[in-house]
Amino acid sequence: MIDFSGRTAVVSGAGAGIGRAIAEAYARLGAEVTGIEIDAARAAATGEAMQAAGLPVRMVVGDVRDAASVADVFAGVAERHGSLDILVNNVGDFLGVMNGFEEGTEAEWDALYAVNLRHVFLATRAALPLLRMGRPGGSIINVSTIEAFRGIPMCPVYSAFKAGVTGFTKSLAVQLAPEGIRVNAIAPETTETEQVKPAAYIRPEHQAHTPRWIPLGRFGTPEDMAGCAVFLASELSAWVTGTTIHADGGALAAGGFYRTPSGRWTNVPVVTGDGFGFG
Repeated sequence: MIDFSGRTAVVSGAGAGIGRAIAEAYARLGAEVTGIEIDAARAAATGEAMQAAGLPVRMVVGDVRDAASVADVFAGVAERHGSLDILVNNVGDFLGVMNGFEEGTEAEWDALYAVNLRHVFLATRAALPLLRMGRPGGSIINVSTIEAFRGIPMCPVYSAFKAGVTGFTKSLAVQLAPEGIRVNAIAPETTETEQVKPAAYIRPEHQAHTPRWIPLGRFGTPEDMAGCAVFLASELSAWVTGTTIHADGGALAAGGFYRTPSGRWTNVPVVTGDGFGFG
């Protein structure tokens, strides 16, 4: 059985969605969790809900894009716990920026950098001294996206920074391996969260098609990502570092193929007849 008793964890963006699911999962396994949330009202509501459920999660208000705020959060962790075992860099957002590359502004690029890559640098740098003071087998987990591994039209800058998370994960994993600190990533496909609600974007008359668009037949849930985060923080992945778990329902492997109503496979949106006859 997985037991995180006596272990400490920091999860960014823990007020909702994937971050909250990860924080809850760690806490249920016994970890003392510090959740970082930029929205004070959401942090308070989440903290109250965690306490009511008997989960050892302490929510703190902080902006992981800001170095001073990050330093304050980890100073508090050091004061309360003295060390750290798990860091989850979960924050990320495409910020609604969807346009042709040449139409983007430098202000948009800076904002996308801050929320998708820079904060990973800031939090990781602040966490490393505490991770080195913790028990052997510390774990850093970066939440990326499937869009770091495939092209996404109208979001090239967002995709570039997420690809940067992959490169950072691999290189830091090699650097820290001799110290027993592992670094991995999770790359979700579209997941139902407060930030993105894929089911709500699909017209009612097309809802029945969803099970055919993703090989495993549904969009992701925060709990799907939390399961991966538990694995990557546990002894079950003791020999896993520098890699990415594609929590995507098989979407990346499908490479644009999806099932037609009869169950055959196609990679073109509109076909004559019923696809190419695969399957």
